Amino acid sequence: MIQYLTLKSRERTELIDITARVEELIAASMVGSGCCDVFVLHTTAAVTVNEGADPAVKRDIANCLDRLVPDAHYFTHAEGNSAAHVKSSLVGSCQRLLIDRGKLLLGTWQALYFCEFDGPRERKVAVRISAD
Repeated sequence: MIQYLTLKSRERTELIDITARVEELIAASMVGSGCCDVFVLHTTAAVTVNEGADPAVKRDIANCLDRLVPDAHYFTHAEGNSAAHVKSSLVGSCQRLLIDRGKLLLGTWQALYFCEFDGPRERKVAVRISAD
């Protein structure tokens, strides 16, 4: 069964920690061991796993992506958000995570982030939890 998270971003580029929300879905599913697929339903957003302990890391990632792919005059997409599309392609629209003992199997410092590249706006993330 696929479930959905609804998120509201506040900034143009923002990493939002969704670890706890996904773990709530896992707990409700009562799956002790399996996989969790997380898929972003947008072409200007992404999902990634990275450091969750130091908030400076998510700011650094957002700033680096903004510098790597700036809004530029050479983009021709009429909506003016081509940089967001490129960032989404670089980071990726899905993650497959393992479930162990009813929780996401993450390293000590890892967290799951929704990456907003064209905010602020409301977004949807699909989550599928599968037992072994």
